[in-house]
Amino acid sequence: MNSNVLLLLGVTLVWGTTFPLLKAIAVDLDGVEITAVRFVLAALCLLPFLRKTSRAVWRDGALLGGFALVSYVAQAYGLQHISSNRSAFLTSLNVLMVPLLGFVFGRGLSWNALTAALLACLGIGLMSWEGGGNLLGDGATVLSALAYALYVIFLSQRSNRHDSRQLAATQITLMALFGCVWMVLGAQGSTALASLPTRLIPHLPALVYLGVVASAGMLFLQALAQRHVPAEKAAIVYAMEPVFAAMFGWLWLSESLGVRGACGGVLVVAAMVLSELRAAPAACPQD
Repeated sequence: MNSNVLLLLGVTLVWGTTFPLLKAIAVDLDGVEITAVRFVLAALCLLPFLRKTSRAVWRDGALLGGFALVSYVAQAYGLQHISSNRSAFLTSLNVLMVPLLGFVFGRGLSWNALTAALLACLGIGLMSWEGGGNLLGDGATVLSALAYALYVIFLSQRSNRHDSRQLAATQITLMALFGCVWMVLGAQGSTALASLPTRLIPHLPALVYLGVVASAGMLFLQALAQRHVPAEKAAIVYAMEPVFAAMFGWLWLSESLGVRGACGGVLVVAAMVLSELRAAPAACPQD
């Protein structure tokens, strides 16, 4: 594996730790509140990189931040209704959405990428079979997967045009702004904002980790690595997220993963290896 793929794998490992944390926080905070607070903390870390940013960086940051915000909010909302394992598995359906959407946008469809994506989705399906379903939770999480698939495609398309630090800083700052506006508008006529500090304080260490490490740090590393990794291959690497999430869910929340789920995890790993061993370089799509 090359260094950029290994870097994305490390990013995916850190993201795997977020599912049990989000599940625990969702007891007291809703998806919009979690996302807004998380990205305000992340934006504070990246403020120095906003200096001398061009209009083009802000434009692409707004596009990427919009897709990412929808993905994170929908994912956090879904976690209020389904297990962290099931959420991770459904979120990772973006591994199949990425090559299919890329084809819709005029990118060639590689049989190797499609085969690896189908294998990963089969593994994800086996793993998700273990958890109980919920219409609202599953629907929100599939929406999260779709938004994230679009994010991955546009990130591979635009990340090599800008400094990675500036691109991460602009999209996170805009996500924090959009998230706060969304939270305030959604709380009109309720006591949610007044009770937010009380509900937030018990989860502050986890929120700092989500904001500083899993958001600011990992979105920067993701933007850096995806300059050199095609969207289809990146999506296969991200399919490891439910494997890591299942591991941390088992360690921290005592969530079980049966034989069928373990077999699904093996298929996801096999898909990533297949993609790495046989994938042919693909050019990023142009506007």
